[in-house]
Amino acid sequence: MFICNFKVNGSKIFKYFFTGIVLLIIAILIFVSIKLFVGAKNEKNVSSCVPQNDVSIISTKNYTNVLKTVHENIDTYVGIKINFTGYIYRVTDLTDTQFILARDMIISSDFQYVIVGFLCEWKNAKDFEDESWVELTGEITKGNYHGDMPIVKVTEIKTVDKPCEEYVYPPDESYIPTSDVL
Repeated sequence: MFICNFKVNGSKIFKYFFTGIVLLIIAILIFVSIKLFVGAKNEKNVSSCVPQNDVSIISTKNYTNVLKTVHENIDTYVGIKINFTGYIYRVTDLTDTQFILARDMIISSDFQYVIVGFLCEWKNAKDFEDESWVELTGEITKGNYHGDMPIVKVTEIKTVDKPCEEYVYPPDESYIPTSDVL
């Protein structure tokens, strides 16, 4: 019969285990730090709601993310050219050259909605009837309408048919308020 005796040194095992855990935590911290610093350097390469080009096209899917981000960071987006579709909406205190290019944002499961949109300025704004659908291209400027407000100075506008996807939805879980959305 063969008998094998091992003496287990509890303090040595604990030291090795503790050292392993500490090294693992240090490795994780280094990995996270590298990711943070590399991410900060490549901030411009972060995936955004709107493609980077001369004119950023706003779609139905990213409409409210872009709208919210631009309103929260007006100064960052001044000078950016955008293209999007909506309907003409006017309120009583707008000038003759102003309108809101609006969309209906669904806020509940029973299709209750609120009107959201960009305030726009166009010299011939009166040429378009309320609730007519248009596609416009314009440049974001900073203006004043009951406080600081992004205002789209229209450079091109044309009448279009009502789109199949006429509703937009609140900013989604992927919305991250950054200054690099457009």
